[in-house]
Amino acid sequence: MASRNVKLAGGVVGALVVVEGTSGVLQGYYTPLLTDIARHLGIHDADVNWFEAAQLLLSAIVVPVLARLGDMIGHRKVLIASLIVTALSSWALAFAPSFPLFVLAWAIQGFYVVWLPLNVAIIHSRARDKENGAALTRRGAGIIVAALQAGAILGALAGGQLGGMLPLWATLSVPAAMVTIALVVVLFKVPDTGVRAGGSIDTRGTVILTLGLLTLMGGLSLVRLDGFSPWVVVMVAIGLALMWLFVRVEQGTDEPLVDIALLKRPTVWPVILTATLFGVSVLGAQGPLSTFARTDPDEVGYGLGLTSATASYLIGAYVMSLLVGALLFARLSTRYSPRAVLIAASFLVAGGYLALIPLHGSTAVVVSCMVVAGLGSGALVAALPAAAASAAPPHQTAMATGLTNTTKTIGGAFASTAFAIALVSGVAAGGSGESTAGTLSGYITVWAICGGTAIVAALALFAVPKVAFTTNVEVEEGAAPLEAIGPDVVASRVDLFDPKDGRA
Repeated sequence: MASRNVKLAGGVVGALVVVEGTSGVLQGYYTPLLTDIARHLGIHDADVNWFEAAQLLLSAIVVPVLARLGDMIGHRKVLIASLIVTALSSWALAFAPSFPLFVLAWAIQGFYVVWLPLNVAIIHSRARDKENGAALTRRGAGIIVAALQAGAILGALAGGQLGGMLPLWATLSVPAAMVTIALVVVLFKVPDTGVRAGGSIDTRGTVILTLGLLTLMGGLSLVRLDGFSPWVVVMVAIGLALMWLFVRVEQGTDEPLVDIALLKRPTVWPVILTATLFGVSVLGAQGPLSTFARTDPDEVGYGLGLTSATASYLIGAYVMSLLVGALLFARLSTRYSPRAVLIAASFLVAGGYLALIPLHGSTAVVVSCMVVAGLGSGALVAALPAAAASAAPPHQTAMATGLTNTTKTIGGAFASTAFAIALVSGVAAGGSGESTAGTLSGYITVWAICGGTAIVAALALFAVPKVAFTTNVEVEEGAAPLEAIGPDVVASRVDLFDPKDGRA
């Protein structure tokens, strides 16, 4: 038995470590290079936010669909397909000659977000028949999540350093090569588990949700081009109508993409709202942080004037604080109420971003503020899926934890769009018409939005019944309480449905 366990850890898990380490690199590598990419494409610093907005929007749509497809036709098949798509788009990024093509390639690269749930599903399938299968699944999931976090930190540092040494196309080819290597590793080292599930994909719901989100994002993008024109109002109205239709369709579907009844539960909606608001800062503010750090204060009077190499240290410190915050939450939640720790974490995020409004004049101060925000963000990254699992009925913990990721991604997508608009506002009228830097008022708006949404998230958490994070409430008749299921099952479900939690 021991030798078989070692084979599982050193074989399949070892191969999946390569995949998740590569996923982490993709999440951290490009951030210090965003200003260089903007100069290469001849675009304004604010426009780099459209990269993240497009990718997050695609991620919010494809994750539940691909995860479900993996259950139906095989996790390995979907993993290989997503690796191929990500590899092709990553190579396209290195040689994309124009802004529209770069945005398209960046968005399609977002298929990597499904790797983690598929990888954990593969580990679970390999370990399920063993005597200590649950423990092996947790151990394997923990190893690949650690690889993801390490990859994000190393990716940020490597991207910044290589950006000052190599031509941009060569620098951008590095992550593409790593994805290609990960694909080869999976092809030769990860066998098909043979596990298949029945059911079907909610095609109608997926199509309506996709059209609704695309229409809303399209309306916001028109603000960047034409200001608040009548077309903006029309597109936003159509988008909202489609989202209303999505809710109605899901309520009448036997196997919905999103269980609306679950979202309405008083123990669940505050957690999902918190995840959405949290996505604004943890996912939407990455681009603005990088471009502000790279902005030359001698040219425009604000910014830190860092190179790609020195900016990578700032990004690395922030990502490291995320990891520390996640570890601290695990310890603090055993001594204090998980609800209280979550609320405190939200206020840390708010404090870190709001402090940047008056305190953004030096690198040391900005790093300190980002570390404070990162500690709170790390705790929320680790805690929200578990909170959702505890707040939902036992038979719906998987969907609840998956919704924290999906709504967090949607929050980040819309925040990236809004930040792109905020950072470019006033450029034409304000001062240097030739400057490509985002406006200072735009950066202040970004920090204010991040801080404000974190405060709203903290207030939403006050609305959650105290018992929601320690036991299931309002469970259906005959359903076992969470304690009867045990932490092993909850932990495995949390790991399975949180693909972006390691995101820098």
